[in-house]
Amino acid sequence: MEKEVNPRFRDFLFDWSQKFYFLVGGYGSSKSYHVALKLVLKLIQEKRTALVVREVYDTHRDSTFSLLEEIIIDLGLDHKIRCVSSPMQVRFPNGSKIIFKGMDKPAKLKSINNISIVWIEECSEVKYDGFKELLGRLRHPNLQLHMILSTNPVSKGNWSYKHFFKDDSNDFFVLDDAELYKERTIFRNKTYYHHSTADDNLFLPISYIEQLEDLKTHDPDLYRIARKGHFGVNGKLVLPQFRVMKHEEVMKSIRAIDRPVLKNGMDFGFVDSYNALVRMAIDHQKKILYIYWQYYKNDTTDDRTAEDLKELKKVLIKADSAEPKTIQFFRQQGFLMKAAKKFQGSRQQYTKKVKRFKEIICSDKCPDVIRELKDLTFAVDKDGNIIEDEFNIDPHTFSAIWYGLDDYEVSSLKGHGVTRNFKG
Repeated sequence: MEKEVNPRFRDFLFDWSQKFYFLVGGYGSSKSYHVALKLVLKLIQEKRTALVVREVYDTHRDSTFSLLEEIIIDLGLDHKIRCVSSPMQVRFPNGSKIIFKGMDKPAKLKSINNISIVWIEECSEVKYDGFKELLGRLRHPNLQLHMILSTNPVSKGNWSYKHFFKDDSNDFFVLDDAELYKERTIFRNKTYYHHSTADDNLFLPISYIEQLEDLKTHDPDLYRIARKGHFGVNGKLVLPQFRVMKHEEVMKSIRAIDRPVLKNGMDFGFVDSYNALVRMAIDHQKKILYIYWQYYKNDTTDDRTAEDLKELKKVLIKADSAEPKTIQFFRQQGFLMKAAKKFQGSRQQYTKKVKRFKEIICSDKCPDVIRELKDLTFAVDKDGNIIEDEFNIDPHTFSAIWYGLDDYEVSSLKGHGVTRNFKG
């Protein structure tokens, strides 16, 4: 049996030394094709049960299932290997089989036993809890276990990037994605990392690659994903001037400001949202916003939160005016807390105000601020137009910043509660 394959994937096809295989690449790189071929070659040789997963079960039929069927026919093995369409399965003469499941029907995963290989196609679309559930399903008393994950690159805020590369907000690091783009193949932490682009697919027509190149001018974000195969931010950043600095350097910079403007803002939450309090210092001459302290908790009653924040009783805190009872409670506990103004269009106006700072510098001791704001992007409508007061997540720390800046105008240089002596 002979099969012509792309040289970029030749070593990958026959390597089974690692537990995890993480394949990321641009459009048309042939990564999914070679994962499917790898599965067929393995299950011909060894009796195994492989599970192929996508977020939505019905998407298998025109993707992973049809791809496997195409490969089996191309290899001339369709008289031995059966592709059953209902329910979707691939059955091998040696007893091996490939079954297909969707994370939209998680209950059906519980009946699966003796899975020794899992392939998660478009893994970035699967939720992190789903990934962890699949890890629990990957078990066999005798055979070596393998999980293959394939995806086009997405936002660095996606779990797949944070788990297999790095998560700055939790000080977690395995691999810098820039190193993968350079080396193309890396073995690290029981994982085979593989990067590919359309240039690695020798069977693509030139016209397809030219079409991808055209994206460079018309859609830079999609060009990064589709042509270069790089992770990044999908969409327009809300705060492109946001950066992280060591806490000691932030405090040193604040102390060097002549008459810093000090602000404190708080957003309230309980079960699904968070109590978020952010402390800030402003260099109003240079138009730099420094974020140096955070409080971020949920499932916490007001009395417990007041106890947590008791050291801040002497500083003015501007808070969400939608919670007058909560503000009154904190005032009764001795806090200098006032309601921030809310009005029609205030979300958009507050966002524009924060964007007017030339720099927004955040202490590395504010992990939740970093997590929410570093890659925060605007939401878009069905036509792809930016919605200026909606975002890809619900950023509680951003709301706290809005409230804290309630009575401050970035464009003004005078008369905004200047504080001369800052001790931190």
